[in-house]
Amino acid sequence: MSKLTDVPKRILIGRALHSDRLGETLLPKRIALPVFASDPLSSVAYAPGEVLLVLSIAGVSAYQYSPWIALAVVVLMFTVVASYRQNVHAYPSGGGDYEVANTNLGPRAGLTVASALLVDYVLTVAVSISSGVENLGSAVHFVIEHKVLSAIVMILLLTLMNLRGVRESGKLFAIPTYVFVAAVFIMIGWGAWKGIVLGETMSAPTADFEIEPEQKGLAGFAMVFLLLRAFSSGCAALTGVEAISNGVPAFRKPKSKNAASTLALMGGLAVTMFCGIIGLAMATDVRMAENPAVDLLHDGVPVGPSYVQDPVISQVGEAVFGGGSILFILLATATALVLFLAANTAYNGFPLLGSILAQDRYLPRQLHTRGDRLAFSNGIVLLAGAAILLVWIYDADSTKLIQLYIVGVFVSFTLSQIGMVRHWNRHLRTERDVAARRRMHRSRAINTFGAFFTGMVLVIVLATKFTHGAWVALLGMVIFYGTMTAIRKHYDRVSAEIAAAEGPSDDSVRPSRVHSIVLVSKVHKPTLRALAFAKLTRSDTLEAVSISVDPAETKALREEWDRRGINVPLKILDSPYREITRPVIEYVKGLRSENPRDAVSVYIPEYVVGRWWEHLLHNQSALRLKGRLLFTPGVMVTSVPYQLESSELAKRRAKKRQDWNAPGSVRRGPVDTPRPPKAPTGKG
Repeated sequence: MSKLTDVPKRILIGRALHSDRLGETLLPKRIALPVFASDPLSSVAYAPGEVLLVLSIAGVSAYQYSPWIALAVVVLMFTVVASYRQNVHAYPSGGGDYEVANTNLGPRAGLTVASALLVDYVLTVAVSISSGVENLGSAVHFVIEHKVLSAIVMILLLTLMNLRGVRESGKLFAIPTYVFVAAVFIMIGWGAWKGIVLGETMSAPTADFEIEPEQKGLAGFAMVFLLLRAFSSGCAALTGVEAISNGVPAFRKPKSKNAASTLALMGGLAVTMFCGIIGLAMATDVRMAENPAVDLLHDGVPVGPSYVQDPVISQVGEAVFGGGSILFILLATATALVLFLAANTAYNGFPLLGSILAQDRYLPRQLHTRGDRLAFSNGIVLLAGAAILLVWIYDADSTKLIQLYIVGVFVSFTLSQIGMVRHWNRHLRTERDVAARRRMHRSRAINTFGAFFTGMVLVIVLATKFTHGAWVALLGMVIFYGTMTAIRKHYDRVSAEIAAAEGPSDDSVRPSRVHSIVLVSKVHKPTLRALAFAKLTRSDTLEAVSISVDPAETKALREEWDRRGINVPLKILDSPYREITRPVIEYVKGLRSENPRDAVSVYIPEYVVGRWWEHLLHNQSALRLKGRLLFTPGVMVTSVPYQLESSELAKRRAKKRQDWNAPGSVRRGPVDTPRPPKAPTGKG
């Protein structure tokens, strides 16, 4: 079985990497950008659409506010990027927001940030994959007809790619991400040239449509609330910004400098693309509606349920490049790919954060170790499972999932920036160098403004999205917080329980005596081997114990025992209800209760077999006994194996596995053949 599973494993994820090759997996900036920034870069494919969808509630007239909403998102993006540049320099170990909050605000704040980030990472995968399926479904009808299945398949493929390792997955993701960025910039530049220089009129496919307002005549507080809700939806463009601060250890040296440069580049690209798409959407008269079947009108008639509403970026691309053109197809393909790959931000952030939390004993320790490809394999698989569950529950509907989004990320933004303010305050109390204090004051001012701005946005997001699904994200945070708290309490309780005392204790004091018991069913080779081994231990008392289930078999056992003259006393325990386990347990407990300072050592003869079905036919009583005796204090259980002939089959199979290597698991080079020694020439 090991051989059968190792072959596909090596084919799918590649050969195992030695621990000392971890440095080879570190990322240069050109690879780190698509690995850690694919989420914020790809969010420009749906964030502008979310803004217009919310504004459409008040009709086309509300679209005039979209540039101002875009400006607010830009200011927020620059604020967050500037704030996180301080984070990566101050905390380069990779803990990111969790480490900042945990160090400066305490464990509860750190755990709150960790819970928020874990929820946001899961949602990043679910939203990105679902949005990518919807974009691809506009061209491939099979995908849209089987949305959930298609989304799950994409999650599994992405999981497989990440299991191959960060560097390899980064190379795979780099090309689609850069093609997408280039396609969007070409679209913005070509659209601006056609509209401003050539003066051409570009029209989106929905330019002739009308929007039936869901709420007519909105004004005053209602309009302000609508604009705030549109702004909170546009803030989806900021998701994933924190991943770079969590992934600083994955960068090449100098790590902090490279991470800060990648942050700045990511912010500049995302802002330019977001603003460009919003501007082109306004110029080409894009029309979007939350309920297009009813609220979108063509020639005064609703378009109906058969109408498929394309994303804003697709409509703008068709208006600029023309439907069916090579550039339009390139843009559509790159958009779908980059939305699928945007989940890679979470695949790098979630496992790394899970490893740090596991090290701090808030998550199972299995999440702390790297797999054989030097990736945090357990964390990757856990993230995939949670995302698949979420996609299945919400039918891979990005409109539903987007409402759960960005709550967690702004919780982490706000607490992280507050923590950074306290970080600078603490260092300013001891720093005396004038230049250093000046830099700290500047950094504190940036983080203070960031904390205020992101905190205000968090309030807006909670107020405008709570009833639309944000409560689910908060519930997820509470579940993560409670689970991690319980895990930490369990680990702390176990650590305290098993901690070795400084002085003498009951665990270090030798038992007064050791009672050895050999369990016997018949007189055969396994029994004789167990008796011989028990004698070698030289315990204070040694006896053989058998359970009387059948009087005839018991009589035959005693006669055989006496005939062979075995110099170990044989004790027969009656079992009127034909039980094997209970009489042994009660007898051992009786020995312990009579002399609590004594230890009892139980020897169980066991067969070693080589075929899987033989395990079902042997050793069942021994397994039950061992399971029960483990819960009895002061009792040691020793298995005495006896190898049957079939065990040789297992031994040979193990030898073959040891000598065999899966294809690609070992890199083989040319064989060096020794050269024959030169013959003597005979010259003096």
